[in-house]
Amino acid sequence: MTETAAASEKQSYLAAIEQLKSEESPDWLRALRDAGAAKFAQLNFPTRKDEDWRFTNVAPLVRSNFEAISAPTADVDAAAVKEFSITDASWGELVFVDGFFSPELSRIPEQAGLTVQSLRTAIANGDASLQQHLGKGLNGSATIFGAMNAALAQDGAFIHVEKNAAIESSIHLLYVSTGSAAVATNVRNVIALGVHAEVTVVEDYVALNGGQPYFNNVVTEVFLAEGAQLRRVKIADENADAFHLATMRVHQDRSSGFHSQSFLLNGKIVRNQLDIVLDGEGAECNCTGLYLTDGDKLADNLVSVDHAKPNCQSWLGYKGVLDDASRAVFSGQVMVRRDSQQTNSDQLNQNLLLSDKATIDTKPLLEIFADDVKCTHGATIGQHPKEIIFYFRSRGMSEAMARGMLTYGFADERVSEVTLKPVRDRLEKHVFKRYSPIQD
Repeated sequence: MTETAAASEKQSYLAAIEQLKSEESPDWLRALRDAGAAKFAQLNFPTRKDEDWRFTNVAPLVRSNFEAISAPTADVDAAAVKEFSITDASWGELVFVDGFFSPELSRIPEQAGLTVQSLRTAIANGDASLQQHLGKGLNGSATIFGAMNAALAQDGAFIHVEKNAAIESSIHLLYVSTGSAAVATNVRNVIALGVHAEVTVVEDYVALNGGQPYFNNVVTEVFLAEGAQLRRVKIADENADAFHLATMRVHQDRSSGFHSQSFLLNGKIVRNQLDIVLDGEGAECNCTGLYLTDGDKLADNLVSVDHAKPNCQSWLGYKGVLDDASRAVFSGQVMVRRDSQQTNSDQLNQNLLLSDKATIDTKPLLEIFADDVKCTHGATIGQHPKEIIFYFRSRGMSEAMARGMLTYGFADERVSEVTLKPVRDRLEKHVFKRYSPIQD
């Protein structure tokens, strides 16, 4: 790619970066943005020649040349987001419209030891904990999209749980894309848990009906101190023509636990990157996911776990259902370092293809440099067994009904593991409506 072509692809983003430089901000934040801007200007957008992007072609996203926005582009009322909102008053709910916090649509939880606010508010208030963590867990300049986020992010969620605080109310982070314009939003989230702190967070990315294509570029940094426990559910239910690229970096100290469930339901290209560092003895992570694709859409899961200390455990269990000419990618990378003895790690990727044209590229990978470990990895790819279809049909069931039941059962294994009833009910309805031959 020529320098002229590369510059053209980044033109609108570079213009937005220059505009943001004129706004007042603390010195520490300006330094982070300047570092991201410098790296963004230096790097090119990835191509399929790059190993981590070998199966994911982002050329359609790059060619769209979305406009990075510095303020909300549309107003949204409560009625428009009602179907996505959690009605349980015990939940806290932060609503973001096109990447910017909407206080009138939000419900801020109040509990001793808990701080929940928008990133912009935390910056304005000079929150010391935010300054301590923002940009420290994830090198925002590691990739061009991370650098873009570091340079352009203005809002997002900031959650801080103090030492020994067990937060009873779940926190719903609802990101609503209006599709009112072809824009790029850069959301930055920071979640920091003190020693033996506990909280449950739901990240929910949704789109209002219709609208133009858009690009959500999300970076989340998570810090878990000794014994901290974070339960996290992510849902990506974007516009069918939208692009969603998200990176989460998790740093875990001794005996901490990270429990993640992700559901990629809709979007032209959805890439979910999860990087975990188990940096204390006894730390554990349990990461499961479900991705559903159809048409010509693509879902990409890149999960890496670094066993940096001994006696840690990790489990990766992802399932995918692919229809039509859609594609999916799963890359599970587990590294066990030389001194990380007594490691226990398992990963499994299972895929159900509903069409002969659907394609899955799966790559579970282990890199082991210690000898006292228990590690497994595997992947399965297949279609519904003809024998089972025949069995159901011989009992008077139609082929469409049989396939629908089997598909629902395959996907529901992951959905049923969600312990949060409002979230589980919504996911079950989505899966049933999507694959059941009986429609209302």
